[in-house]
Amino acid sequence: MTGRLSAIAGTVRDLGIPLPGRRLDYDVAGKVVLITGGGDGIGAALARTLHRRGATVALVDVNESSLATAERSFESQRVVTVTADVRDRDGMTAAVQTIIEQLGRIDVVVANAGITPPPATLRQIDPDAFDRVLDVNLTGVFNTVHPTIDEVIRNSGHIVVVSSAASFAPGLGGASYMISKAGVEALGRALRLEVAGYGATAGIAYFGMVDTQLARATLDDDEIGRKLDARLPGPLRHRISPDSAATVIADAIARRAARTLAPAAWEPWAWGRGFINILADGYLARDKQAHDLIRELEDRTTAAAPTNASALTKASRRTS
Repeated sequence: MTGRLSAIAGTVRDLGIPLPGRRLDYDVAGKVVLITGGGDGIGAALARTLHRRGATVALVDVNESSLATAERSFESQRVVTVTADVRDRDGMTAAVQTIIEQLGRIDVVVANAGITPPPATLRQIDPDAFDRVLDVNLTGVFNTVHPTIDEVIRNSGHIVVVSSAASFAPGLGGASYMISKAGVEALGRALRLEVAGYGATAGIAYFGMVDTQLARATLDDDEIGRKLDARLPGPLRHRISPDSAATVIADAIARRAARTLAPAAWEPWAWGRGFINILADGYLARDKQAHDLIRELEDRTTAAAPTNASALTKASRRTS
């Protein structure tokens, strides 16, 4: 196949359109996979999934206790854990070097660590809380990817950055999270282009609602979070389990996919975001219920700013 035809075929495949003779592109058996946020949630579930497929997994998390619990769930020596905070650039570089020293290589990287902040508007959010969300969710992805790129290229491997459907959905009550995940999307797109000529690949995983502890704390245990969740059309409120999300990422690695998204109900919005977002933003900007929610949120945030900042700090310690 010529270079141009190969590029066209690869683009069609990235769109999820099956081609004759389509095959498994990347087998993780015998490979080393680094996963941040590996102590619980999607990260721990992904480690179990890839481990069952024959990979050696290296779990990185800020929470040493969560890492120890995750490590005990494996009945194999094909797992190592390293305690590190993705916000700490030098610490992440050291963590990568530790993994290479212990396991000899890194083939696949999944930048999964992230936090979900309490609902807040840009007007009322504590600037330190805003910085913390971007530090973990966006800069943390860079701090994970940057020290591993040469190693992944050397091994013709694959990198996954975990974004969110929030990267293209309206930022009602959660602008800091949406901004951080939109940045992850841009990082992932740039990374895929930069490594392609060296025989490595990169992709973006987008998720809607995943039933994690943080999602429940933000959307179920929080009164305004429940109201914001109810603003979504029913199919978009469907939550998948961390195990289902892990399977989505593992299958995307096997295909060297440029993008993958779950639940599937979000696909029409992802495909039509340029048009749908004009309608959605315009509607919400004119919607009295949305206005009332913003006012209610700002009143609560003003009254409880120290509590929200404390909650975000605890979430950061738990998930990054």
